[in-house]
Parts: sequence; C-alpha cells; structure tokens
Amino acid sequence: MAPHDPHRRHLEGLARRDRLRALAPRAGLDFASNDYLSLATSPELRAVAEAALARGVPLGSGGSRLLRGNHPEHEALEAEAAAFFGAESALWLSSGYGANSMLVATLPQRGDLIVHDALIHASTHEGLRLTRGEAVPAAHNDADAFADAIAAWRARGGMGRPWIAVESLYSMDGDRAPLAALAAIADRHEAYLLIDEAHATGVFGADGRGLAGALEGRENVVTLHTCGKGLGCEGALIAAPRVLTDYIVNQGRGFIFSTAPSPLMAAVARGALALVRDRPERRDRLAALVAAAAALFEHELGVAASGSQIQPVILGDNGRAMRVAGALQQAGFDVRGIRPPTVPDGTARLRVSLTLNVSETDVAALVAAIGAAL
Repeated sequence: MAPHDPHRRHLEGLARRDRLRALAPRAGLDFASNDYLSLATSPELRAVAEAALARGVPLGSGGSRLLRGNHPEHEALEAEAAAFFGAESALWLSSGYGANSMLVATLPQRGDLIVHDALIHASTHEGLRLTRGEAVPAAHNDADAFADAIAAWRARGGMGRPWIAVESLYSMDGDRAPLAALAAIADRHEAYLLIDEAHATGVFGADGRGLAGALEGRENVVTLHTCGKGLGCEGALIAAPRVLTDYIVNQGRGFIFSTAPSPLMAAVARGALALVRDRPERRDRLAALVAAAAALFEHELGVAASGSQIQPVILGDNGRAMRVAGALQQAGFDVRGIRPPTVPDGTARLRVSLTLNVSETDVAALVAAIGAAL
C-alpha cells in the first residue's frame, strides 16, 4: 500500500458524493459570516484592544489557567459576564467548540442520561463520545420527545440525573428551541438544562443576553455564550452555578490542560459585552434587516422565513447546492453551500447569514441572484 492511500481514497469518495471540503478566501458581500452585529471590524472594539495594549495587557497567557496563565483580565471578564448574563458564575474558554465538548464530557456523571436535540451541534456530539452518561437523541424541537425519552429511561431503571442539551437558535436552520417548555420538563424531572446560546448571544434578549435570559441563574441551567459570533471576538463563556464551574476547573480536561486564552482577547470580550448592552441600535438595525429579508425570501423565492438572521434555502442535492453557491460567489455574494454530514442527508442548502456588514439593498440583490441561479 502506498503512503496516504487510505486518506486519498477517503477524499476521492467525498468528491464522488459532492462532499469534498476546501478552504476558500473571503470575497464578495458577506452573507456567510456569523459577525451578526458587525463588531469584528468595528472601530469600537479596535479602540478597546488598543487601550488594553496601552495599559500593558499581554497578547499571550503563557500557560494554563491553573499554572501561570490566569490573568486579572480573565477574572474581570468572568465577573462581568456572570453579572451580565445573570448567572452565579462564569468561566471563559478559548472556543465554543471546545467548551461545548468539555461540558458534555465533564458534567454528566456515570448513570446519568443526556437527551440531546437531533440537530445539536457537532461540538456536543464530540463531547458525547467521551461522556460517562447514556446519550439519546430527541426529535428536533419536540419538547414532548425529550420528556418521553426521560420517562422511558426511568421506566428502564435509570437512577441518575437527566440532562437536556439544546441550542437556543439552531445554526443551520435558524429556528428556536422551545426553551420554556424544556425548562418546565427539566424542573419536573429534576434535570439539568444545557443551552448553547452561540447564535443568540448579542442578538436576542434584553441587552443582548440571548434567548435563555429568563432562565439564567437557575440551579439547573447551564448556558454557553460564544464570543466569536455576535460579540465579534473569540472564546466562549460558560454561565452556571458556581459549584459547576468549580467542578470544571477541577475535572474539565479541556480547561485544565489548555493554554489559557489571550488576556488581550478577554479585554476585548469585556468591551463587546458593554457594546451590546449599551448600543441596542445595532440589534434594532439587524432586526429590521431580518424582517426585510424575510419578506423578500417569501415573496420572491417562496422560501419560508426562519425568523432569525440565519436563513436556509434548502436545495436537497449536494451538487446543486454547491453549483448554486458557486454561481452566487461569482456574482459577488459570499454565500456558502452546506452539505451532509453538517446537515441531514437530502437537505443540502444555501446558508444565508444576515449581518450588519450588508444593507437591505444588498439583500434584495442577493435574492434576485438566487432566483436567477435557481
């Protein structure tokens, strides 16, 4: 066997199924990023970074948080984030993917049950590979399916604690989890509710606190707020009861053995929280853009509005999705095709992301281009 043959054959198989991925440069109008509030390039966050550098905040941490990597900027961010989100404590990690995986791998105990939405993010699935509990999927956004899964587990003799894992706003469909119903189920079954707020943080809720704002601070609620989307920087904040964040500090391998995130980025994340709190006009402008786009997608393309800044256009066939995405890119619109396994088989799509990096005129031009490409 020649070197790399298994890898080469696997890549060739992906290509035959129109699933081969490749990196592409950013070009054209931004309908692909998660920079929903256009903070990533904002002069406001640039000024926050410059001020932090001027007062001597270092670029790198130099080690894990439990060694010498813990910095006052980390602790300041965590204190301010806990107050902002209304949780007892917060813990900052370098990425949402790593934080999500570690949460599911660390917090559920042996004998517990994790019921997760069928469309939950890949980061949660990664954690489920390592979890000590039993994991079962529930039908997407079907609260009764979560309750039924817990009841069936109890009937089989399950004695541990249930965990309900969902996204508040789903990254590929743009729809919302029934959080109030799931919280009631969690209370009724003495379960924990794990909520990934990645695509809601900064965009929805009072002061941009997300869709789970009304549930923050409960003893049985853990939320994850990524900083690399609506907040325009990077990293992720776990908001939870202090006993759980203390447990992660002691048992979460993804936290213990990772070099701490940049203190400079912690300072920028603090600035981002202040911006979304103090500048509601950004959220208002995005809401108006989403409403205008919804009308255009429904009227011009017959595509049902998602109700959020994430608008899928489901085409079904992998090759067709990539061809249409390519045509849009050639026309100056950065729209990406999304294929399985990121989405279920037969649901390849365009994922149109609406951000303040574009205008209503740009959206209208995109919709016309999609109509022409189809």
